Amino acid sequence: MLIILDRDGVINEYDGSYICTIDDWRPIPGSIEAMARLSKAGHRIAIATNQSGIARGFYGTDILDGMHEKMSQLLEALGGSVSFIAYCPHHPDEHCVCRKPRTGLLEQIRDHLQLDSLKGAIMVGDSRKDLEAGVAEHCQPVLVRTGNGKDTARCLKDRAIPGASVTIYDNLSAFADAFLAGPGLAKNQ
Repeated sequence: MLIILDRDGVINEYDGSYICTIDDWRPIPGSIEAMARLSKAGHRIAIATNQSGIARGFYGTDILDGMHEKMSQLLEALGGSVSFIAYCPHHPDEHCVCRKPRTGLLEQIRDHLQLDSLKGAIMVGDSRKDLEAGVAEHCQPVLVRTGNGKDTARCLKDRAIPGASVTIYDNLSAFADAFLAGPGLAKNQ
């Protein structure tokens, strides 16, 4: 199964500020271990992340690559891997096709992994934008309460995503535990 993860607030700590240095990129406790467990169980992991800090001049692609290298090294040390990382470097005002909630990042993942569609994949995020992008590409939406997730969960109570049943977990580790325990995802943990 393909599991697509947002990055900031799902894998690494995120408080709404831009993460501008490799040293400032810190995984949420248990997130790298969760990714490794999923990967070692035979699931493919991909990442879809908006990174407008590049367009804003806060950091360059070399720093972003360094953050992703740090993440990959931590993951590989635990026996896991990421199949592909897609990122949007554009400013929101550019109205590009890749910035979530648009689906360009997910289409990049689909094409890179040579899949016909993403139907049946899981999209794990901490924001409505993540979930909407996943639903538009026929992924099962999963919300984690880390990063922006607590606020997003409150908003979903008032404004559900049309045509989607969102499953909610405290963090990526709790999602991995439930998913690997199978069958199916328990609702609203």
